[in-house]
Amino acid sequence: MTGDLARLDPDIRRFLAIMKQDWQAFPDFDSLPLNEARSAVEQVRARWSKGGPDMAETIERDIRTAAGPIRIRIHRPHGIGLEAPALVYLHGGGFTLFSLDTHDRLMREYAARAGLIVIGLDYPLSPEAKFPVALDLITAFTLWLADNGREIGIDRERIALAGDSAGGNLSIATCLRLRDIGRLDIVTCVLSNYGGFSSHISDEFEAMYGGPDAIINRAEALTYWANYLNGPGDAKDPYACPLHADLHGLPPVFLIIAEIDVVAESSLLFGRELVRQGVEVTQKVFRGATHSFIEAMSISALAIEAIEDGARFLRTHLVGGSHDAKRLD
Repeated sequence: MTGDLARLDPDIRRFLAIMKQDWQAFPDFDSLPLNEARSAVEQVRARWSKGGPDMAETIERDIRTAAGPIRIRIHRPHGIGLEAPALVYLHGGGFTLFSLDTHDRLMREYAARAGLIVIGLDYPLSPEAKFPVALDLITAFTLWLADNGREIGIDRERIALAGDSAGGNLSIATCLRLRDIGRLDIVTCVLSNYGGFSSHISDEFEAMYGGPDAIINRAEALTYWANYLNGPGDAKDPYACPLHADLHGLPPVFLIIAEIDVVAESSLLFGRELVRQGVEVTQKVFRGATHSFIEAMSISALAIEAIEDGARFLRTHLVGGSHDAKRLD
């Protein structure tokens, strides 16, 4: 994979330009205290979560799990039955940023396009919640859903996990946790949008796709990892960095990968490991796309293509239907 930032898809370039302009209303991101940085990110991303499909019902609940309470947002689309398949969605943001609000439209898009209930989790962020606090809570919620899903209209036999960036990591890590306690039967499949599965970013990928003009570069990514991990030793923990994990027995995985992205390196390597260890995996590299490109769905055909590919994968495994996204090894 070769290229540089000059090869961005025109719509994605426009997405980045609009965000850069919106950031002019705020001080330099790196200079902001964490609470102010989170507030600024919410405001800059707000325009990209507007619009999209209406839901038959959207409700929020506080769920008490074995690992503690967690707030969830449930999107139920029109035209589904009383016990429907469900997607548990974990937003990205480097374990540090973003929320149910920044990813609200994306969750509604999956609900409407795949014909299933989407449950967004308001998991605790780092550095306040270090590894494995968020993972413990997500795993505990997934166990709660398997045992209690019918009370919120979920078919407990048809549950998928998905997430973008850090959320892709947490989705896979949750599967590993469930497998290791003998409960992997809960999860039917996993969708990862430009997931990060290792804290390592090579000089080659930083030179090609990092630098000051990238939406995320190595320095920023390493800051997020430092927020999440307790120390360098955690970088080898398979639950923190699943690239180092025994992956045998995982359910089918779909990796959506942005070509022009320093994080793509870990997704590509992770895809190879899944193949090597016998896991059913589909990989699709989106040429001209960068990290977070799916958020540009209101202006980008490439983002809509990625969302529809993910929805088709979910329909195939949870609802029924065709899945024709190509594997790009």
